Amino acid sequence: MTDVDPRRFDLTVEQAIAQQQALRSRVVLAPPPGFAPRLVAGLDVSMERFGDVGYAGIVVLEQPGLRTVDEASAVAPLRFPYVPGLLSFRELPLIVDVWDRLRTRPDVLIFDGQGIAHPRRFGIACHGGVLFGVPSIGCAKSILVGRHGTLGAERGSRAPLEHRGEIVGMAVRLRDRVNPVYVSPGHLVDLETAVDVVLAASAGYREPETTRRAHRLVNEERRKAKS
Repeated sequence: MTDVDPRRFDLTVEQAIAQQQALRSRVVLAPPPGFAPRLVAGLDVSMERFGDVGYAGIVVLEQPGLRTVDEASAVAPLRFPYVPGLLSFRELPLIVDVWDRLRTRPDVLIFDGQGIAHPRRFGIACHGGVLFGVPSIGCAKSILVGRHGTLGAERGSRAPLEHRGEIVGMAVRLRDRVNPVYVSPGHLVDLETAVDVVLAASAGYREPETTRRAHRLVNEERRKAKS
């Protein structure tokens, strides 16, 4: 299906699943020639439990040094229910609004969610990467599908995440002796590149700085709205 629009989100659950299956063929699991990202962005959406409003943010960091060079945020109603495996239809409409407000376009996106480590191999990082046409990575705090073996206690330790006989991601420890994150390619990256980008964007915490700063931004917007 070549006529599927990745920006269409006004769908039923069944239509959303069909859209994921159709768009999966557009995912490219290889970086562009000479890929050497200098600007890396983190994306996050925050909401009250059982709330119907979302607070979305994108923060762009410069490498090396991880200096914040741009950020933008947006507030909008949530129009799709929470359904495991369909996060992109709930969160991406808000992220699109934020993307349009950015002054600086990043070289790579790190989503707080899954890439191909997903039942249909099309998590939010895949959907966002295809939609924006930018290399994208999923970096999640929990596993949606798959299992992995033991990894070492040191920062940089990793273990492949396997699902249905396929390696779909990597458990990666970003700080000594803390729980790992789960990295998977989204679009225009391979797994090795995705892990390298996430490690380069980390600074001594469980999550990469991209995720931490985007999370801080959206929570600040939530606090402003409540006050």
